[in-house]
Amino acid sequence: MDAAQAERMLDDRRREVDHRLARLREDEASLRHDRADATADDEHDPEGSTLSGEWAQVDALRRGAEAERLEIQAARERVASGTFGVCENCGRPIGDARLEARPFARRCIACAL
Repeated sequence: MDAAQAERMLDDRRREVDHRLARLREDEASLRHDRADATADDEHDPEGSTLSGEWAQVDALRRGAEAERLEIQAARERVASGTFGVCENCGRPIGDARLEARPFARRCIACAL
C-alpha cells in the first residue's frame, strides 16, 4: 500500500470516527438534559435501562472513539515518516488486509497475537 492510499484510508476512517463522536456527543447532551429533569425516575423503571447505565455506555463508546482518533493521528505520522505498514515489533510489513480492517495497526498479525 502506498502513502497516498494510506492517507485516503486514514482520512475515511477519521471521518467515520468524527461522525460517530458527533452522534455520541449528541447522545451525551440528551442524557444530560434527561438527567437534569427532576421528574425522571429512571432508577425505578422496570421497563428499560437506567440513565446511569446509558450514560456509562455512551461515555465508554466516546472514550473509545477518541482513542481511535488519536491512533489514526499517530498512523498519519507514521505515513509521513515512512514507517506506516511496518510492524513496530518485528519490522516486517503489515498485511494490506489488516491495514484495511484496522488502518492504525502498529503490529502485524503474528506480533499482535
